[in-house]
Amino acid sequence: MTGIVDVAARAGVSVATVSRALRGLPGVSATTRAAVQAVAAEMGYVASPSAAGLPTGRTGAVGVVSPVARGWYFTAVAEGAQEVLSAAGYDILRYGLADVETERRRVVDTQLLRKRVDALMVLSLPLTPDEVTALATMQRPVIALGPVMTGIPTVRIDDVEAGRTATRHLVELGHRRIAFVGGDPAHHLGFPVAPDRQRGYEDVLRQAGIEPDPALVARAAFFAEAGAEAFAELKRRGTLPTAVFAVSDEVAMGIVYAARQDGLRVPEDLSVVGVDDHDLSWVLGLTTVAQPVREQGRIAALSLLARLQGGDSEADGSVVTMPTRLVTRSSTAPPPS
Repeated sequence: MTGIVDVAARAGVSVATVSRALRGLPGVSATTRAAVQAVAAEMGYVASPSAAGLPTGRTGAVGVVSPVARGWYFTAVAEGAQEVLSAAGYDILRYGLADVETERRRVVDTQLLRKRVDALMVLSLPLTPDEVTALATMQRPVIALGPVMTGIPTVRIDDVEAGRTATRHLVELGHRRIAFVGGDPAHHLGFPVAPDRQRGYEDVLRQAGIEPDPALVARAAFFAEAGAEAFAELKRRGTLPTAVFAVSDEVAMGIVYAARQDGLRVPEDLSVVGVDDHDLSWVLGLTTVAQPVREQGRIAALSLLARLQGGDSEADGSVVTMPTRLVTRSSTAPPPS
């Protein structure tokens, strides 16, 4: 079986040079890289990610850590990142922390990460100061998507403004009984999106002279079934709102489904707006605050690649805030008279 040593001997270069050339790493001239690739193709040699990392200390992988592995947002971000990283010869390792604190300690373990990944992407997970310090000592590039943390470059949207945009749309349509659905109080990982979007919701209500009503706030994790359960909870409390701002499109989809099952018409009886512009939002005619999810993954991956290829793991803590926009569809209308 042909090995990396055979390729190095045929190409007349070192094993380390073959590894760098085939992994797309810096330090190899274009001419040498092309020659090594040609020899490898001729000999039928395919680099093993683990073996290729031995001479260089690189693993050829980037870790993606998120509160949960499930969910359209996390999958879409990873897809955007993978487009960029795969083209550069890197694989993605995904870690979902679920609800187990011991799992978080295992994943955010610098000794393990140093052996497994060359860089780390942290999605919507506010790290503790101790975790930030530990990752800095790992000497691997780290980037965050979502919450801003000192010393870690971040790609984000303004979640407070997203909440304002959604609520302002409903207020301008004439709604005054507007519910907010989102935020799981049992979630100990500190997922910060729902509180920020709720703050934007409350800001706009107060600006419109509407005092936020705790009875119109229902908690829900970021899944469609949680949205359906939240609708049932609002119904149990008595008078339903005329409109709902859901923390995400998946939650909004669950609300729309439950409302229709209950005999309500959307939007004639109940307007619903979400956030994300999920791939299937148009199917339900869902009004949403769109964010460029896959583009955030691409930008984060490009930032990591620049640092990997430059051989520098240091970061300046810069923050890139991506724009959002209201996409109006058929799930919102003026309140019933």
